[in-house]
Amino acid sequence: MCWTTCLKDLHESGTLKSIAARFSGAQEWLFVGCGSSYYVAQAAAATMTALTAKPSRAVAASEILLFPELILIPEGCLPVLISRSGRTSEVLKVAELLRARGIDTLGISCALGQKLETLVTTAIVLPPADEQSTVMTRSFTSMLMALQALAATICGREDFLASQQAIIRPAEKLLDALPRRVSKFVQQHQFADYVCLGQGPLFGIACESALKLTEMSLSYGQNFHTLEFRHGPKSIVSKDTLIMFLLSESGFKSEVEVLEEIKALGGTIMVVANRASERVRAAADLLIELDIPAPELARLPLYLPPQQLMGLYTGLKKGLDPDNPKNLSRVVLLADESSETSEHATL
Repeated sequence: MCWTTCLKDLHESGTLKSIAARFSGAQEWLFVGCGSSYYVAQAAAATMTALTAKPSRAVAASEILLFPELILIPEGCLPVLISRSGRTSEVLKVAELLRARGIDTLGISCALGQKLETLVTTAIVLPPADEQSTVMTRSFTSMLMALQALAATICGREDFLASQQAIIRPAEKLLDALPRRVSKFVQQHQFADYVCLGQGPLFGIACESALKLTEMSLSYGQNFHTLEFRHGPKSIVSKDTLIMFLLSESGFKSEVEVLEEIKALGGTIMVVANRASERVRAAADLLIELDIPAPELARLPLYLPPQQLMGLYTGLKKGLDPDNPKNLSRVVLLADESSETSEHATL
């Protein structure tokens, strides 16, 4: 499994311990990316704050480039630059800007020997996660797990590192059965709108889930914080709307109240939760239970595959090529910097 290989390589090479020793004194962490990599940044920032108690935030690379006065990078802040390809133009521009200012940076990508490695102070590279699909799938979860492992290494959370290893086998069992269930559900339903809801560390996963639906199936996908969906967006709810709830443990009671409210309005409900209550079972049209005995943060990557599969099978049902959506290319190279065509900023 890709996750197993990536984590094994990082631990055996000493990469995580070396980076942790060098940057453990950082007072703040700033995770930077574009598109899917920005959503990796959101989930990674949540994990870093939760595990280390150090302020962490995520920002789109374009915000630093266009509105630098709004993105404060104080002394003691470590920017982490995320790009699957190691070639994303906006991320490289940010790396160049920070390097010129003498600011240390950490990069993470999935492709060896790319420009990002030459611009950052040090880098994490995950070659096993370097898929060829235009859309990000295993690269997203692998980079997230690597950054979570780094956070745990920095604060000496051996229990968290052990839990990352422990989820692999049950995750394989879960993922073996998941495609058939999601495919069957897609064949039985037709939706006009897709909405993905999540709170806290799951919000970045919700954002990426909606993007996957949009990219892979050319569907209209949106994302909101779960409780924020009440404040206006719920006006779109109908039987033709698939509402995907990523249920957390700490916010479970309040999130289930929203779930039941949306079900009463006639929405079709998909739920991804570690373990469901009877109320959730009664309301869900499709229930994915992870049932993984590990901390919630360690389980974050497992909340994404159901929505990736939803995008895949919905795209196939429409007669599309989910790996190569129209108007998109694999790497973002801006037209003024390359002879290649301008490309989509999620990669």
